[in-house]
Amino acid sequence: MKKVIIICCLLAFIGCKTKTVNGKKMGKSIEPTEMNAEEVTQKAKAYELGKRILTTCNNVKFKPFTQSEATDKVIAKSTPENIKKICVKYNLKYGLFKDLEFVEMIPNKTDYTNIFRFKALFEYVKANKELRVTMNSENKASAVTTKNWKDEYE
Repeated sequence: MKKVIIICCLLAFIGCKTKTVNGKKMGKSIEPTEMNAEEVTQKAKAYELGKRILTTCNNVKFKPFTQSEATDKVIAKSTPENIKKICVKYNLKYGLFKDLEFVEMIPNKTDYTNIFRFKALFEYVKANKELRVTMNSENKASAVTTKNWKDEYE
C-alpha cells in the first residue's frame, strides 16, 4: 500500500513540475480563461503584430513596427525584404493567409516573458504552421517566429 501511495505521489510531482526548454524554466501553459488583464492585453497585441506580418503576404504592404510595439532586435529583423522572402515562400506553399487561432500562452519564469502560440490558417488545407510571439515585461514583442505546427510546445 505504501508503494502505491509513493508511486502516485511521484507521478503527481512529475506531472506538475515546470519544464526546461533550452535551459530556461517554462511554466505550464495557461488557457485563455486563466489569464489576468495584463496577459489578455499582451495576447491581443501579439495577435495584432503577428497578423500584421502574415497579412503582408496577401497585400504586400508592410507597416514597420514602432519602438512601442517591438524591441530593436525585432524591428531590425522585420525588414520589408526579409518579410517579402518569407511571403513568397508561404504564398507558393500554403496559399493566402486567412487568420490566426490562439492556442496557448506559456510564461517564461526566468526572463519574465510570455510566449503566445497561434495556429496560422492558410488557404490550403495542408498548411500546418505555428506563429510564436514572445512579449516581454515592457509589453513589446521580443521575438516573432514561425515553425511547423506541433500540438505539444517544444
